Amino acid sequence: MRVLKPVFYSAVAIATLASCKSTHKIPVPTGPNTVVNIPAKKAELTKFQKENWQHLDLATDSIPGMSVDKAYEFLNGKKGVEVVVGVVDSGTDLKHEDLVDVAWVNKDEIAGNGIDDDKNGYVDDINGWNFLGDSYKEHLEYERILMNPSIADAETLEEVKKYQAEKVEGAKKNKERYGAMRKRILAADKAIKKQLGKDKYTFEEVKAINSNDPDLIQAKGVASFVESIGRTMDAVPDELKGLIESAEKTINGDNLKTDYRKVVGDNAYDINDKPGSGNGNTGHSEKGEAHGSHVSGIVGASRDNGKGMKGVANNVKIMAVRSVSDGDEYDKDVALGIRYAVDNGAKVINTSFGKGFSPNKEWVYDAIKYAADKDVLIVNAAGNDGKNIDVEKTFPNDAPDLANEIADNFLTVGAMSANYNKDLPAGFSNYGKLNVDVFAPGVQIYSTTPEGEYKKFNGTSMASPNAAGVAALVRSYYPQLSASQVKHILMNSGTKIDFDVVKPGSKTRENQDGELVPFSELSVSGRVVNAYNALRMADRMVNGRK
Repeated sequence: MRVLKPVFYSAVAIATLASCKSTHKIPVPTGPNTVVNIPAKKAELTKFQKENWQHLDLATDSIPGMSVDKAYEFLNGKKGVEVVVGVVDSGTDLKHEDLVDVAWVNKDEIAGNGIDDDKNGYVDDINGWNFLGDSYKEHLEYERILMNPSIADAETLEEVKKYQAEKVEGAKKNKERYGAMRKRILAADKAIKKQLGKDKYTFEEVKAINSNDPDLIQAKGVASFVESIGRTMDAVPDELKGLIESAEKTINGDNLKTDYRKVVGDNAYDINDKPGSGNGNTGHSEKGEAHGSHVSGIVGASRDNGKGMKGVANNVKIMAVRSVSDGDEYDKDVALGIRYAVDNGAKVINTSFGKGFSPNKEWVYDAIKYAADKDVLIVNAAGNDGKNIDVEKTFPNDAPDLANEIADNFLTVGAMSANYNKDLPAGFSNYGKLNVDVFAPGVQIYSTTPEGEYKKFNGTSMASPNAAGVAALVRSYYPQLSASQVKHILMNSGTKIDFDVVKPGSKTRENQDGELVPFSELSVSGRVVNAYNALRMADRMVNGRK
């Protein structure tokens, strides 16, 4: 994930590019080293800004978005081609009002006839493919290795046992912490309801409470925190209850007592054993299976239907590939999912998932190289552990030794917030000077969720599709450019950040301020994705314009 050797974009180069017959051989210009010095926005963001901040512009709005709205001004009058984006993820509700018009449709397949009309090996794959069948719940990878030690080598097995011990200790602390948080929120909710004299209330009503009562002051603070994380007072206790129950399962080893994979009907550790219950039903199995829908909306929710939200890219079709369950994904499903998307026309694939162990990682590496051979760009979430992935492995990745890439079509994305100050990087985001390529918006991102709803989620899972949307824009309006070129355009054209920030994961109870480091040390490029800059750079490469 390192930047190619810098190529200075001289007048001679411009003349050469304008006359080139093959744009695939054009080197990507080095991005400008100028830094936009804009003061941080101090006023509270409006509702519109909160729901669209990733599309806004630093210079115009004082919000460090990706300049998507500005990019469309640049594209005015230009025509693009349709680009298929494969979303390898959980189930995706392509019937959602903001996704139904951008759903990829396999025109060579006849719906519901039970025949593999296009002979691609998948029957009735109208909008994509569901490799998991009716399966939803799944183990974490370390749990699967504990259940079946033969799938891992001795070194990995030793790492897993150590990891399990750490997980159990962590789960005990989490159970205590989540229990205390739940107790405080329930007490705050009770105090607010009593003060207002009703069971249903808004955050605005809470803010209007004027009292010197210490309990109410504390309750207002709790409510303010809940609002800041995009949740509601009635929803958080249920979420915390679920986290407590999950911690208890980890402590008791309950997850090791169930074989979830039998629902799929295959051997998950045999790449040639095709899942018996795979089908064309790519939708969500339950309303809580919202991840794929949220990711898809970020990439390409309809921009011109006057509903809900706008995705980053127009001219896109979303191909839903259900390969990720409620737990850790299997390497087999990831590899097959990538290959399916490639074989059926995707030019960009988003992979918003990750795990710490990967017993069959070679299958995924082979799939990444397969995508590279077919000129397909994979945009990947860096992970949400607040760790340096130059040191600690996370999967999938494109560098088995954490240093040397297997291909140049894999873009790894960290998450940033709307704070144009030391808190710019998300505290949960993974980082790495070698293995994270660029950052993109990933905090409180508003997007589509199942059954016609919209919600705000946090994660590098949101940053990745924001970047994938920009990549799809570039591939739509400048289809002459290769996957590798588009990758480096996103890296080299991004907004350069030239100040110190809090290193993700460095805040602790003992050091609540965290450790300050140059933003440039968190990724290869030291930049955040900018759609306007990316399109201008692509235009210069293709048309030789300044």
